[in-house]
Amino acid sequence: MAVNYYEQVWHNGEFIPWDRATIHVASHVVSYASCLFEGIRCYDTPNGPAIFRLKEHTDRLLNSAKIYRMELAYSRDQLIQAMVELIRINRAQHAYIRPLVLRGYGAVGVNPLKNPIEVYLLAWQWGKYLGDDALKHGVDVCVSSWRRVAPDTLPAMAKSAANYMNAQLIQMEAATHQYTEGIALDLYGNVSEGSGENIFVVYNGKIFTPPLASSVLPGITRDSVITLARECGYELVEQNIPREMLYIADEVFFSGTAAEITPIRSIDRLVVGNGQPGPVTRRLQERYLSIAQGRAEDKYGWLTFCNQPAALAR
Repeated sequence: MAVNYYEQVWHNGEFIPWDRATIHVASHVVSYASCLFEGIRCYDTPNGPAIFRLKEHTDRLLNSAKIYRMELAYSRDQLIQAMVELIRINRAQHAYIRPLVLRGYGAVGVNPLKNPIEVYLLAWQWGKYLGDDALKHGVDVCVSSWRRVAPDTLPAMAKSAANYMNAQLIQMEAATHQYTEGIALDLYGNVSEGSGENIFVVYNGKIFTPPLASSVLPGITRDSVITLARECGYELVEQNIPREMLYIADEVFFSGTAAEITPIRSIDRLVVGNGQPGPVTRRLQERYLSIAQGRAEDKYGWLTFCNQPAALAR
């Protein structure tokens, strides 16, 4: 997947060129994966570039930092404003924004508390995460042999780099067997999530999604889908989902900032529904993108426009 990076990177309060955004090989994060991050989309709307659910993404980053005892030198409002400025200074119309909070070069050893905390904000142009035709035609996936992390090992509610070592195993296994993505089960054998996406199942007129207790990241897009599904009059249920329910579902789809709302057309070579994106998936996908792309009223206040100062948090 081709990636076009924007030149200016925000680092600890100042903008630096892309080539200077480096860390020392002895930084704590290199040996011990002590990094938290976010993925945020900025859309090209009729009213200029707008970041989707910036405040909620920033809150999740701060929550991840609290879980891992990483005290930041920047407030929520400062980080929000910095990401708006990141889009402005790079003259970006659309972008994928990657905030990074990591433990840098300092003491050597597992204990991270004496290492400095670095904050980077970078952005690039990124297309359709699961392929150019994924949103239109859907993707073929498998159930992974790799389980998601157990609740008392690594906290799934924190978006940490360490969790994505598990995600890499899921993704590589899927790719090796020529699937686009993998679906992981939780410790108890219930459906959890994809390597980088939450999952929804449409069955008998209801929409189901795994609860956070199934080692699920509290996805911002997941929350958006839940809101829009209820707006559209669907009954949405958060509950444990057995693996076999995937095979007999009417529709299944992924949600995520990168993946947006991506239909799933087959699981383990079993066709989902009639093998085409279903009406529920299509309706939610269109509703979601119409707001994110500025084609519909932003009734939930999800867009932060970058051609004006960012509104302070309430």
